Amino acid sequence: MALPCTLNRYLLLMAQEHLEFRLPEIKSLLSLFGGQFANSQETYGKSPFWILSIPSEDIARNLMKRTVCAKSIFELWGHGKSPEELYCSLKNYPVEKMVPFLHSNSTYKIKIHTFNKTLTQEEKVKRIDALEFLPFEGKVNLKKPQHIFSILEDYGLDPNCIPEHPNNIYFGRWIADGQRELIESYSVKRRHFIGNTSMDAGLSFIMSNQGKVKENDIVFDPFVGTGGLLIASAHFGAYVYGTDIDYNTVHGLGKASRKNQKWRGPDENIRANLRQYGLEKYYLDILVSDASKPSWRKGTYFDAIITDPPYGIRESTRRTGSQKELPRGTEKCPESHVPVSLSYHLSDMFFDLLNFAAETLVLGGRLVYWLPVYTPEYTEEMVPWHPCLKLISNCEQKLSSHTSRRLITMEKVKKFENRDRYSRLLSDQILPYRGHNSFREKYFSGVTKRIAKEEKSNQE
Repeated sequence: MALPCTLNRYLLLMAQEHLEFRLPEIKSLLSLFGGQFANSQETYGKSPFWILSIPSEDIARNLMKRTVCAKSIFELWGHGKSPEELYCSLKNYPVEKMVPFLHSNSTYKIKIHTFNKTLTQEEKVKRIDALEFLPFEGKVNLKKPQHIFSILEDYGLDPNCIPEHPNNIYFGRWIADGQRELIESYSVKRRHFIGNTSMDAGLSFIMSNQGKVKENDIVFDPFVGTGGLLIASAHFGAYVYGTDIDYNTVHGLGKASRKNQKWRGPDENIRANLRQYGLEKYYLDILVSDASKPSWRKGTYFDAIITDPPYGIRESTRRTGSQKELPRGTEKCPESHVPVSLSYHLSDMFFDLLNFAAETLVLGGRLVYWLPVYTPEYTEEMVPWHPCLKLISNCEQKLSSHTSRRLITMEKVKKFENRDRYSRLLSDQILPYRGHNSFREKYFSGVTKRIAKEEKSNQE
C-alpha cells in the first residue's frame, strides 16, 4: 500500500533502552495526536534510527513532548547507504522545502551524530564541508542558531565489529528532543515516599503513553501502592485516583523502604509525592479498598486504568472475605471482626481486573497492566482476554533467566452488557498460575536451582 503523498518523512533517533517498548509507545502517541503509523513503513528492530511518515510537523513536535523512548526527531532531507547516495538524495529534495531555513537572514549550525563509532574533529569537518552544494545563504552560529541540521551515521549494533564505512547516513533538520530528562527528574531515588515495589520512572511514563493519557483524563490504579504510576499520569495533566488493600501503605504508616530509615515519617504519602512535583491539584483521592470487590455503581468512569498488580514476590496477593470462605481447619476470628484476609490467586486477580476495566472504562479507554510469566511455560494464549477489550500490545521485560513480566495494553472497543455471560467466557480461559503463590514458587525455584548448581560447581 503506497503512503499518501501529503505525508512528510521524519527521522527518529531512539534511545537504546527498553527496546521492546519503543514501538508500542510511538504507535500509541501517534494515534493520540492524529498521526497514522503505516504498516508499509520500515520494520523497526534494535536500530536507533527510524524513518516515519507523519502528516505535519505539529504532530512530530507533540510526539516529542511525550515520548521517553525517543531522543530526537528530524525532518529527513536525505538518506543513503554511502555519501554518494546521500548527496544524490539531497539534490533530489525539493528546494522550496529547504529555502525557508537557508535564507540569508537565518543562522544555522551542522552537527554530527554517530552511532557505535567516534569520529575525529577532522573527519567531522570533512563531512560538513562536503555539503557545500546545499544552498546555505545564512550565517553560521554555533551558540544560538535558529536552525540546527544533523548528519547521522549508523555503524551497526555490534561494538566488536565496527565497519569502516557507515551502513546508513542521514541528513535532516532538527525539530525537537524527547522527554528523556523526565526519567532523571522523577527518579525514585529522590522521591519523598517510596515502597518495595515503586515503579521505575521511565517505565511509568511508558505506561502512561501507552495508555494514551491526556490532559483532563481520569486515570485509576486499583493496586496503587505508593502511587508511582499516578505521578506519571498527573504529569501529563490527568486527574488521578487509586485504591489499595494495604492500609499502612495508603496512609504511609509502618516500616520505611528507604535504606537507613526505620519508620516512615508523618508526611510520607501519595499526596506528598504529587506535591513534591507540583502536581497536587491533579490528586483526587486514594481509598483503602479491595480490588476483588470494587464498590462502584454501574457506569463508565475512567479514561485509563494503569496498574501493576502484586505478583506475590515482594508484596503478597490478598483479598478480603467472610468467615464462611475460610479453609477448613482455620481458626475463625471473633464475631466482631468482619474482614478476613484470604489468598487471592493471580488468575482470579486478572479475571477481576479485566471485568472491572471492561465495565468502567469509557469506549476507547485503555487498560495497561503487568502480567508476570514463567518463561519456560509462557505462550500467547496465557494472556487474558475479554470480549470488550482489544489487545494493542504485549511487551516483555526480563526479570531473571526463567521469569519475566509482560506489559499488556488493551483498549475498550465494545460496550459492557452482561457480566454473567462475560464471566462464563473468561472462566473458560487458560489463565496462568491458578494456585495461590504459584508464580512466587516458580520464581524462587529458579533461584534455588541456580544456588544448588553453583554450590555443586564449587565442590567439584
